[in-house]
Amino acid sequence: MKCLQLIQTPDDLKKINITLLPTLAEEIRNLIVETVSKTGGHLASSLGVVELTIALHYVFDTPKDSIIWDVGHQSYAHKILTGRKSQFHTLRQMDGLTGFIRRNDNEYDTFSTGHSSTSISAGLGMTCARHLMNRTSKVIAVIGDGSMTAGLAYEALNQAGDIHKDLIVILNDNDMSISKNVGAISSFLSRNLSHKFPQNIKHGIGEFLKSIPGVGAPFYSFAKRSEDMMKTFITPGMLFEAFNFDYFGPINGHHLKHLIRILKNIRDINEPVLLHVMTTKGKGYAPAEKNPVYYHGVGTFDIQNGESNKKQSAAPTYTQIFGKSLIELASDDDRIVAVTAAMPEGTGLSEFATQFPDRFFDVGIAEQHGVTFAAGMAAEGLRPVVAIYSTFLQRAYDQIIHDVCLDALPIIFAIDRGGIVGQDGPTHQGQFDLSYLRHLPNMVVMAPKDEAELRHMLFTAIQHNGPIAIRYPRGQGIGVPTDDPMEQIPMGTPQVLANGHDLLILAIGHTVNEAIAARKELLNHKIEAQIVNCRFVKPLNPEKLIPIVEKHTRIITVEENALQGGFGSAILELLSDHDAPPVKVRRIGLPDQFIPHGTQAQLRSKYGITSRHIVACSLQMIS
Repeated sequence: MKCLQLIQTPDDLKKINITLLPTLAEEIRNLIVETVSKTGGHLASSLGVVELTIALHYVFDTPKDSIIWDVGHQSYAHKILTGRKSQFHTLRQMDGLTGFIRRNDNEYDTFSTGHSSTSISAGLGMTCARHLMNRTSKVIAVIGDGSMTAGLAYEALNQAGDIHKDLIVILNDNDMSISKNVGAISSFLSRNLSHKFPQNIKHGIGEFLKSIPGVGAPFYSFAKRSEDMMKTFITPGMLFEAFNFDYFGPINGHHLKHLIRILKNIRDINEPVLLHVMTTKGKGYAPAEKNPVYYHGVGTFDIQNGESNKKQSAAPTYTQIFGKSLIELASDDDRIVAVTAAMPEGTGLSEFATQFPDRFFDVGIAEQHGVTFAAGMAAEGLRPVVAIYSTFLQRAYDQIIHDVCLDALPIIFAIDRGGIVGQDGPTHQGQFDLSYLRHLPNMVVMAPKDEAELRHMLFTAIQHNGPIAIRYPRGQGIGVPTDDPMEQIPMGTPQVLANGHDLLILAIGHTVNEAIAARKELLNHKIEAQIVNCRFVKPLNPEKLIPIVEKHTRIITVEENALQGGFGSAILELLSDHDAPPVKVRRIGLPDQFIPHGTQAQLRSKYGITSRHIVACSLQMIS
């Protein structure tokens, strides 16, 4: 890595001869592949923008000029070039480098990102602020084509074109988000004709015209103007010019000299500019180029063959169980349709899409639209199952309230990645869903203790005539059998798993299993705990729960959710509202802070969501 050894900051990058930059790109790619093979991470996205990253830091005066990386999962080369090369081996490791962008990490990280389609809005806000403060530095928003399926991006384009501030938007077009892009906008952006036609004129007809003695130069000039005019009509230029942006492209996003030249040209334009670059997701690593979906967010792997190093668990994941069970239910119920937001693989719906293509809907990165779209189908008598990660469902909060709960429409929210997710960090932890859903009128909220109970909850949800949410964690189940027929669970009814007279442990979701393990350890201390799997966060059935509570003077609640407004809070409210006898209550859950990155096991240990911590809390209460 001879070139990379010379670079600590973008100032060092500017000293390198432009002819050596392709070599630098290769070295950066090698470092990214080598590191991610050991740490896991967003490989394909970052490999696709190496040249673009180099060109941006080569041309612009960062950090005075600000680069905003939409989502941030394409930022590895940026991290390497901005003083974090020596730390790069700690990527996504606890207390190491975050896989996304956080403002407090580095002066070159100018806006925190993690969810898609925010870069243009943030960039426009920063541009307007700089104008008010008479600062002349530039703001560059780098947004992927997948992020252009979200309405937020167009709201920002609309305002930017209206107020004519000098924002630079770079559209990184690789025809991918996490999964293959969907929708009319994606099709429009990816027209092959738009890329080949201008290039053919430039390299073919252009050379011929210029060779004609006497009249060649004027003819070439006319043809070039015609090319630009035609390009406006047959490329996305037509769309972005309608937003009052000066549109340039599409250009090859891996051609460094061309990138640098055009970036220098647009740097001094004082109007909104959009540069359209075409890149290959996974560029430079053959397995990632061949399968960019798998290598979008990948675990550790063998560099030589690209195969995963992860040992296969005997137990299926909750996601797999959800997908399999939904197919089983849909085979007998034609009302069931599935909706996801650009994540058919991640939410376990790929096989459903294959078996029921007419009943599967991928709305793109458009959670708000997806929820209201599902509401429309529910209003016509269908049973939409909306499968979205907990952290991304936050984006559709108003739609859940206004378009679903207000009319009590029968929509099933399959909330994957509830609780601690792990190494993707604070923007991806599903730590708020129990809190932001349980106070909504007409909403039912459930969480299964294991994969078998997930099946029963899904069956229960399909039968329910109103909005209902099932929240389940990332990763493998505990290995219980899942072949039994699905059964309906009585609404709000808890399940007593073990009796005991010394204290009561009320748990929800996968923490039930931690409570069971804690009970076994407490028996060694001559303490018998009663364990209740509450199953429901809302409703809580007072006729079933209050008699259980009245037998105890000590209660522990356990959840993997923010303590504020979560399951434990619901129990406290229940006790207060029904004048329960005085009782000592301790709540175990996530503190009032954003949870950083680390493995699920590390973070559960750090924040006390384990059987060991339940035991310690129990001993403290009884002492």
